[in-house]
Amino acid sequence: MNESTLARARARDSDAFKELTDPYRRELQVHCYRILGSFQDAEDVLQETLLSAWQALDRFDGRSLRAWLYRIATNRCLNYLRDASRRPKPAKGSGSRSPFANASRSDEPWWLEPYPDALIHDVTLGPEARYDARESIALAFVAGLQRLPIQQRTALLLRDVLGFSAAEVAEILDSSPASINSALQRARAGFRPSGDLDRVPLPRSQQESEVVDQFVDAFQRGDLDEVVALLTHDAKLTMPPEPFEFIGRPAIADFYRAQGVWRPGIKLIVTRANNQPAIAYYLPDPNADVLRAAGILVLTFSGDQISAITRFADRGLFACFGLPRTMPSP
Repeated sequence: MNESTLARARARDSDAFKELTDPYRRELQVHCYRILGSFQDAEDVLQETLLSAWQALDRFDGRSLRAWLYRIATNRCLNYLRDASRRPKPAKGSGSRSPFANASRSDEPWWLEPYPDALIHDVTLGPEARYDARESIALAFVAGLQRLPIQQRTALLLRDVLGFSAAEVAEILDSSPASINSALQRARAGFRPSGDLDRVPLPRSQQESEVVDQFVDAFQRGDLDEVVALLTHDAKLTMPPEPFEFIGRPAIADFYRAQGVWRPGIKLIVTRANNQPAIAYYLPDPNADVLRAAGILVLTFSGDQISAITRFADRGLFACFGLPRTMPSP
């Protein structure tokens, strides 16, 4: 860290502050995303973190700027979670029976959102990190984190994902190393990612690309049988914030058949989220000569088949992926 830059930032030079914090901006956002499970909430908390750091810079002890920023970001996330009014709400009618045939109740977090790959930057991992950067951003990993109590979640993230030492984690969380180690043991025992991370093919591999291309082609042609053939027999379809899921090829096929997405003119664009293939899809507007954003599908793989489809219908996410809300009809 450049001491002269720090001195200028403490003298309220905003450009110097930006120079200090920009190298950590994206990894802090990813950290907030892992804790909160929501890309848009993570961006809000990141802004609060940077504002707090700007206001408290005179109190920074000059040791590790990165650890200091992580302390602020983590505590801002904890404050966010304590404020129940700011937590996302489940979909309307979530307490009632499913309106869909063959649906089961889902325990997936309803506030879950995808994280655009274009914004994922390399994160500095300590030597004691137990997860690599690829698996620790996977949608199944982030969803699994949401089931942990918040103290356990943050301890696991800081220790096992980012590789901070127990003493550093204790300082960040204003706790004792013994308390951190206890929370960490419980987190490790209770953490269950929503899927098998060991059988996921390497991102952007030829194997992955071929299956994605087949999925897109079959989806656009309306060939439901071919789409279903690309799935594992126990594949799961979830649709946050809807609290329902469809498990198995027949249930997923019935859902898609009933939803009527197999209409002429559907357009799919391949993108990426959470270091996984994702597909943005557009449907024709019956009242205008345009295609309108309809949703984003994030695909999870097991070997050479798709084991999970997570559908996000929030059209506000399209801007996060650099995608338009409408497209001209072909």
